[in-house]
Parts: sequence; structure tokens; C-alpha cells
Amino acid sequence: MAAHLEDLPPPVRFYLGAHRPSWLATSDVSLFVSHRTLARRRALPRARAPWALDSGGFTELSLYGEFRTSARAYARCVQRYQRDIGYLDFASIQDWMVEPDMLRRTGRSIEEHQERSIDSYLELTSLAPEVPWMPVLQGWGPLEHEEHAEAYARRGVDLRACARVGVGSICRRQQTARAGHILAGLALDGLRLHGFGLKLTGLRHSASFLASADSMAWSYHERRERTGMQNRLDAALAWHASKIEPLLSREHRPALLLHAASAAPRTLVQLSLPWAHAGEHRVAA
Repeated sequence: MAAHLEDLPPPVRFYLGAHRPSWLATSDVSLFVSHRTLARRRALPRARAPWALDSGGFTELSLYGEFRTSARAYARCVQRYQRDIGYLDFASIQDWMVEPDMLRRTGRSIEEHQERSIDSYLELTSLAPEVPWMPVLQGWGPLEHEEHAEAYARRGVDLRACARVGVGSICRRQQTARAGHILAGLALDGLRLHGFGLKLTGLRHSASFLASADSMAWSYHERRERTGMQNRLDAALAWHASKIEPLLSREHRPALLLHAASAAPRTLVQLSLPWAHAGEHRVAA
């Protein structure tokens, strides 16, 4: 029995987390690279494949409880990356995560972090409108991501018109039904979502709701299994070929949909897309 693949959502674009910017020049696989690793380099590699930029916000907020890098300085750097590296798919804004540990570190509320994330998007798009900035939604409770999307709308931002919308603060909950409900609800609203830092289990549950995702899970695997391999591009690409390519292949997308249905059954039944109803999914001999 094989599902009608033309009824399924387009495949997820996966960005392999990379802590070595030089890999951009040699990797045919799309990479996810942090501003904190690129900013230290005088000479920049020329990208061989499309890639995406992380702002390094989690590290910066964890270290200082605030952004020490100004929006203007960050925008100038990203303009340089776009020009000199090329193939930039999107750059994350300087969003404010809302995990309880991060709130304790900054001393601010979820609402303040959400407003500052919107401030970042508006300021960066004003400073460098030619950059493909990705807005990010933050939330911790069941409805807070959707409330954040409504706050963007009140400030004149139509997230449905954005090529990609990041979903923050779900990394620790990606194996739970709550993460599935959050992502399914946002997908229902017509947003093209990016999932940050997904592990394989989280990707299985969430792929049907996502336009793209990134992961550094290969590095954790190599540190645990084979000391010294976490800095090798060949190890990263081997993990991608053995774990990610089979998981996101067209042939496996019906199975991903069933994982998604188990993660967010109540929300899935509301979806009007033809591939959304796992119980009604058409099959052919």
C-alpha cells in the first residue's frame, strides 16, 4: 500500500548545524551556521549550497542576560555575509527565548521577551531590508506562540507573507504532544515554519508541519560515540546521509504524517489540507 505522494506537503528543507564556517565552501548539504562563529573571521568562505544564519541569541542571552551585539552591528555583519558568502536563505532575528531558565537569567517576563523579539524584526528589516530576515515566535504555554503571532499582526507584520517563521522555545518539548499542538496550530494559520534544533524524534513528530528545520544532533552523537569526530565534516555528512535523508525522503512522508497525527491528533483534524487527515489518507495498491 502506498499513499498518494502528490497529496503530501512539500519536503522539509533541512539545515545541518555546523560550527565550522569553512564547511560552507565544500558542503553540498545546506548548513545552519551561527553569527558567533562567522563574526570572528576576516575572510569568509564562498558558499557552495544554500545556507541559513542563526543569530547566536541563545548563547548571548545565556552569557549576559541581554544582547551585547547591537541591531545595527548585527545587520552590517549579515549584509556582509549575504554579499561575500552568498546563497543566504534566511537570517534569524535577535529573538528573546522564553524558557524559564532564560527568564531567570534576563529578569524579564514572557511578554517582554515577545515584544523585544518583534522589536528586533522591525528594526532589522528597517536597517537592512534586502536581507531575508526570519521573524521568530516565542512562547511557553499552550497558546503563547499564537498570541505572539497576533502581537506581530497588531504591529503591522503579516507572518503569512514571510518565507519562513521560526518557532522558538520548543526544543526541550519536541518529543511531547504539546510541541505538536503548537506547530500544527501555527501551520493551520498558514505560516511556513522553521523548527530550531530538532532531534530525530522531534523531526519525526513535526516534519509534516514544517517548511524547514536545523539540528546539531550529529555533533552530540559523535561526542558521545567517537571522541574527536565532532569536528569532522565527513562525520556530519555521514550522519546526514544515514539519518536525515532517509527520514525526509518522499517514500517516508506518509509515515511522518502518522507520527504527526499521534503528536497532535486534536489539532490535525481541523486542518483543511488534503494530506492532513491521517485517518482519511488515500492509499493505492
